[in-house]
Amino acid sequence: MATNVEIKARVRDWDALVRAVEALSDTPGEVLHQKDTFFSVPRGRLKLRVPSPGGGGQLISYDRDDAAGPTPSRYVIAPVADPGPVKAALAAALGVRGVIRKTRHLYRAGRTRIHLDNVVTLGRFIELEVVLTDAHSPEDGVARARDLMNRLDIRDADLVNEAYIDLCERCSNAPQGASSERAHDEHGMLG
Repeated sequence: MATNVEIKARVRDWDALVRAVEALSDTPGEVLHQKDTFFSVPRGRLKLRVPSPGGGGQLISYDRDDAAGPTPSRYVIAPVADPGPVKAALAAALGVRGVIRKTRHLYRAGRTRIHLDNVVTLGRFIELEVVLTDAHSPEDGVARARDLMNRLDIRDADLVNEAYIDLCERCSNAPQGASSERAHDEHGMLG
């Protein structure tokens, strides 16, 4: 399994954060529209990510403690050429936990992926994913994440310790279970 160190935080000032991220980034931002279908699993999380407009997707299994602050995440990503039948099979076998739609602005700063996410029903967030290699320990990843948090003015009070699907399930206005996909489709994508 691959490992990275991650944080997720609510965004206080979107425009200021975009400017700060663009100043740090090695690459221009890439805009991605993503639909993540989460399946019910006994351990960790399993999602099928499909970009919009269509095409192939990715099946992503990951396991991360629900903790605020830089936390290791172990993951496996499998490319999926035809997501429709894979989604149907997984839904039949495991059940659909929910669907998350987001517009993601992806930046890279060294070995860190920076995501500025606009998530339907939830709002705006930043994620940092510090990719670990054999030459980097989890402690190195935590230090890099903390450094970027300081440089981007991400405060501990901004940190979120759950996945988007968990936050969505707790929203009083967000549908749950298999019916959430239909409700999210009615909301469309946020820009």
